[in-house]
Amino acid sequence: QVQLVESGGGLVQAGGSLRLSCAASGRTFSSYAMGWFRQAPGKEREFVAGITWSGGSTDYADSVKGRFTISRSNAKNTVYLQMNSLKAEDTAVYYCAADRTQTVVRRYGYDYWGQGTQVTVSS
Repeated sequence: QVQLVESGGGLVQAGGSLRLSCAASGRTFSSYAMGWFRQAPGKEREFVAGITWSGGSTDYADSVKGRFTISRSNAKNTVYLQMNSLKAEDTAVYYCAADRTQTVVRRYGYDYWGQGTQVTVSS
């Protein structure tokens, strides 16, 4: 089992940047593909970005492509989401998730979830 704890959320002005971190417990972090999702008030949770166990493959939602970058450090059991050029519509609770399917990035079917961190972008 993997436990996930997100951090790095906060309030930022439009055009600014934030870096989210997700620390994973357990020795098998490198066995999982990892993803970031978000949920805005009144909306369904949506996929934001994902990365394979090795970091060799990534995927992004069209709405964040070119602005957000997902990365990971298996040595530190941590996955990151660098968010640049933030917009008001990026406001949401951001969740990281772990997927046992190591070698491809999926937009669904994740096995473990963190509690989320709030990101608020003021316009």
